[in-house]
Amino acid sequence: MSLRIIPDETFYKKRVITAITLVVTVLFIGVMGYHLIEGWNFLDSLYMTVITLATIGYGETHPLSTNGRIFTILLIFSGIGIIGYSLSVIASFIIEGELAGIIGRRRMQKEMEKLSNHYILCGAGETGRCIAVEFARTKTPFVIIELNPNKVENIRSLGAPFIVGDATKDAVLLSAGIKRAQGLVSSLHNDKDNVFVVLTARGLNKNLRIVSRVIEQESEHKLRIAGADTVVSPNAIGGLRMASVMIRPIVVGFLDLMMRDQNTIRMEEIKLSKDTPIIGKSLKFSDIGHKTGLIVIAIKRLNADKYIYNPKPETLFETEDTLVVMGDVNQVQTLRKLVGKR
Repeated sequence: MSLRIIPDETFYKKRVITAITLVVTVLFIGVMGYHLIEGWNFLDSLYMTVITLATIGYGETHPLSTNGRIFTILLIFSGIGIIGYSLSVIASFIIEGELAGIIGRRRMQKEMEKLSNHYILCGAGETGRCIAVEFARTKTPFVIIELNPNKVENIRSLGAPFIVGDATKDAVLLSAGIKRAQGLVSSLHNDKDNVFVVLTARGLNKNLRIVSRVIEQESEHKLRIAGADTVVSPNAIGGLRMASVMIRPIVVGFLDLMMRDQNTIRMEEIKLSKDTPIIGKSLKFSDIGHKTGLIVIAIKRLNADKYIYNPKPETLFETEDTLVVMGDVNQVQTLRKLVGKR
């Protein structure tokens, strides 16, 4: 894995390695110095070096020559500083929680390696946070990628695995399991970065569904060329919503309640594969309403541009149909299990 993914771990790992290297170096210099100056064997030289650096004061292993005493003085002044620095680094690594943080990040990385058919959210700003909350409410498996650690802290309570790193980098996307993912949302703060994320993601997974945020309308074409399946403009959506609130406040109020309340209803889509048990059955005999409590609002055929709205009880389900249903999160999960989707 690329060390850019978890910069904190890299920083502290380098500090600890540096501290250990310095300790080993000063021990080596001490042993070699006593061996060359005094002619002592390895064990005597090592013992003298250790008690000198530890300032224990047991006394000299053998009587020192003048050159040996000068070397010992230099070893004390240089070595004690190095030992003190090394101990402080190791103590900081353990006491201040960096070790616990690294262990937690490694555990999170293992969790991400187990994910499959999940979604990747790039960017944890205001828009990204709203996306993450909806993913969490609907029990959708996802991974967050955000370069700014402070923004990650704002959504840590959602319990989703995250990577502090640059979403435009191949190694970061690979660590988020892009090869196994079914979708990616790019919600970075500028179009240039979103284009780069989309381009990189599409190159790593040709079958990935990609949704990207767009700030400037003229960038929409570039995002689609880069490989985005859907491009969403928060400004356009915001304007449409404001108009809708003015014209049809009751409808918008209902939709708001549906989207904001964690325990209320949702509109979801379920795709039927050829192995789905209800293929060939009618809506009536599939008994979806009785078994799950869901309402089937529409059916989207595989190669049809139109939807079958409010399907009749005798409507037969076909392979690759996509059902648009309405119900609460638990009911949707029940239907997913019924049709063999996780």
